[in-house]
Amino acid sequence: MLELCLLAAGATIRLGTVALTLAWTHSIEKTRWEEDWRATPAGLALVEDRIQGTGAGMEPPADAKFDGRWWHYAPHVPPMPNVLLRRSGATDDWQVCIAGQCKPMGAYVPKDADPVTLTTCP
Repeated sequence: MLELCLLAAGATIRLGTVALTLAWTHSIEKTRWEEDWRATPAGLALVEDRIQGTGAGMEPPADAKFDGRWWHYAPHVPPMPNVLLRRSGATDDWQVCIAGQCKPMGAYVPKDADPVTLTTCP
């Protein structure tokens, strides 16, 4: 069975799920951004993006729909083997949301671990 893992500081952290949301606050616009990821046999599939506003490199594509609060769209990218997540310390930590429950990435990996890789578990 497929499962998502985080790789950091030489450790493999099994997340016990096939789908999650990565969320963060844009460093300049201070706007929340969320991405829904799913483990598939072809790799990590980016299912949906949501952003709460526009500006500084966060313009939604032409096919995005606005629901009064969020821009929703399905990115047109093929599945990827992994996603490299950088943690500069200059912004709030990534949020890892599983089944609607969000925790900072530091709840899973050391707070100074950089980079962190999201991937399917080996």
